[in-house]
Amino acid sequence: MWKALQPKPSNLRIWQFVLLLAIFAVWHLLTTPGLLPPMVFENDQQAAFFFGEPRKVMGRIWHWFVADADIYGHLGVTLVETLLAFGIGALSGLAGGLWLALQPMASALLEPYIKAMNAMPRIILAPIFAVWFGLGIASKVALGVTLVFFIVFFNVYQGVKEVSPVILANARMLGASPRQLLRHVYLPSATSWVFSSLHTSVGLAFVGAVVGEYLGSASGVGYLIHQAEGVFDINTVMAGILVLTGFALGLDGAVGWIETRLMVWRPTGGETEKL
Repeated sequence: MWKALQPKPSNLRIWQFVLLLAIFAVWHLLTTPGLLPPMVFENDQQAAFFFGEPRKVMGRIWHWFVADADIYGHLGVTLVETLLAFGIGALSGLAGGLWLALQPMASALLEPYIKAMNAMPRIILAPIFAVWFGLGIASKVALGVTLVFFIVFFNVYQGVKEVSPVILANARMLGASPRQLLRHVYLPSATSWVFSSLHTSVGLAFVGAVVGEYLGSASGVGYLIHQAEGVFDINTVMAGILVLTGFALGLDGAVGWIETRLMVWRPTGGETEKL
């Protein structure tokens, strides 16, 4: 009977949901006054102050979306900033990675400078972007683009560089033009690398938007979190984090859906096992 209940592809979602419920249950037990004797903290109020209470956090989310319905404007601003940063950063990283990988001389010339820019802690650029572009959406998008660009750029660059020389030689021998090589050899080779980088970039696009809102804005979920931190309202802070996490997972799921549609040639786990 126990083997039937073990995690497997058919019931994996159920196990994931049960694990989520368990996390919230432990959180509730540790932070609700009177349910457990004090352990790490001197009293229950300290635990609730530092980590919030799930019931109050969910209550805040309920008020945001249903009772007061006052988060949609803030959420729309953050999502627009995130989507713009994600789209611009991903497209520019894809184009830049392809171009540089196909230009050996330019690659050799620019490589140390690109690595230097990638090594820079780009969060420190946020105040500079605020000065350059103001406190509107542009400064948040600019910061998000810098976070997304390099991840996509280096993955595309590496994917194109790792194209098999044998495949390239055979394609050229069959008379493939540079455009045909790009479409039928280089792009398919880099596709897996691109989507791997996009899954990572989703969260960073949100980071760029929220950090920019921290530094200066009058709207956005980051602004709500910053305001709540100013009055030590940990429940609202945790609610904002959960909302952002949920939408980041939704955007990541959209990327995964597109990936499955574009990469139909890639064998699934079951097909690989049969082979």
